[in-house]
Amino acid sequence: MFLRTALAATLACAWLLPAQAATELTVYSALEVEQLKPYQEAFEAQHPDIHLKWVRDSTGIVTAKLLAEKDRPQADVIWGLAASSLAILEKQGLLQPYAPQNLAQIGARYRDAANPPAWVGMDVWAATLCVNRVEAERQGLPLPKTWEDLTRPEYQGKIVMPNPASSGTGYLDVSAWLQMFGEAKGWDYMDRLHRNIGQYTHSGSKPCKQAAAGEFPIGISFEYPAVQLKRKGAPLEIVLPAEGLGWEIEATAIVKGTEHLKAARKLADFSASSAAMNLYKANFAVLAQPGIATPMAELPANYEQRLAPNDFAWAAQNRERILAEWRQRYDGKSEPRKP
Repeated sequence: MFLRTALAATLACAWLLPAQAATELTVYSALEVEQLKPYQEAFEAQHPDIHLKWVRDSTGIVTAKLLAEKDRPQADVIWGLAASSLAILEKQGLLQPYAPQNLAQIGARYRDAANPPAWVGMDVWAATLCVNRVEAERQGLPLPKTWEDLTRPEYQGKIVMPNPASSGTGYLDVSAWLQMFGEAKGWDYMDRLHRNIGQYTHSGSKPCKQAAAGEFPIGISFEYPAVQLKRKGAPLEIVLPAEGLGWEIEATAIVKGTEHLKAARKLADFSASSAAMNLYKANFAVLAQPGIATPMAELPANYEQRLAPNDFAWAAQNRERILAEWRQRYDGKSEPRKP
């Protein structure tokens, strides 16, 4: 009787062993919260021996955390962070180059040019104005069509946008204005825009959510929350300013020194795969792998052609200088940071 009981216990433990031995990958990300679960479920369905542990925050905060942990990295892989941030991390020697299995299918514009690349793109997000149609009409505000329109006096205190130090969306805006208009005219534009800003948030999607809720008539944000909120019935007009759209690549990279390199490579392979791209296309109109994205009724057919020229190397190299200048000029209107 004792032997049968002991044997049964041994077999039970052996049966449980694979689940107990699953590799846990710590994944740093700036993905939107609602995207985490479907992405994780799809990956873990393919790799049941790997479990993902998310550490999620806004782009600037995730980037700062990775830099602070340079000597003792805590992350294994980065899934969903701005390419300009990853370029900074690569310069600091924090990334492990790797060529995922599907690399040949990734557009050259949407990956690190090195071979093997330090990071590989997933999708593109771009600057978008979220305008609450009901509030704009109630307050007698015309619909803005250009970036320059946002400096008009009738919009004073009516606009909210992300803080570029904490939000990748905020930084793509600032970087794009400096590149499109030139630095002198870019800072002049931001001086005039600042007069009309009611608040700088620490989230790229929050301005669109605030506009949808009627807290501010206009939010400078990006297309993902705009499309999602409009589909849910929010009274939003999605405006793509005529001068061009600042944009970023959401990308994946392996953290150098990870103790789970084999599992991290599997995640990098998945992120660049057609299966993953078919998940990303539910949220974004431009993907790193051409030919998979489907048009979104809420966005114009020439959306990708409206992306402004973007020098990611310049944006990465000048990030600290730009943010220092931005803080000195405008940080007084930033929302309080969470403790």
